[in-house]
Amino acid sequence: MVLKIHERVDGQVDSNENYVTLTLPFELRQKSRLKAQLDDGTEVGLILSRGDLLRGGDFLRAENNLLIKIIAADESVSTVKHQDPLMLSRACYHLGNRHVPLQISETWVRYVHDHVLDDMVKGLGLEVICEKAPFEPEGGAYGGGHGHSHNDSDEHNHAHAH
Repeated sequence: MVLKIHERVDGQVDSNENYVTLTLPFELRQKSRLKAQLDDGTEVGLILSRGDLLRGGDFLRAENNLLIKIIAADESVSTVKHQDPLMLSRACYHLGNRHVPLQISETWVRYVHDHVLDDMVKGLGLEVICEKAPFEPEGGAYGGGHGHSHNDSDEHNHAHAH
């Protein structure tokens, strides 16, 4: 039997309450309907509100009252580090212009590994490090509100009103 998860836990969680974990990559943390396995092997079905993005550290509650903590899985990412904020801003501009989800800090920017994007960023004069790390991109378009994806079969006008 698949354990159903309908509820997101908002606010503080009692630190004494036991929980299990569910480790998911960014691609799956964007889905509101999903069959998955908890880290202990229990099969679950996520049935959440559409547009909800799960972040590492979020908590969910299953129909049997089980508390579940979301863990952002390590995945193949490209990390660009530079001391010059202008250089990082240029990278963000060019990657964002291609609708690439980005995780941004003061000294680095990260995206899901893609050798074509790596070459573009290197062409801007920046170094790219390919590594395994959790990916927690900025919200905005990927946290709801943008409403569609861009893939190779996407044949529509890419002009958007934001």
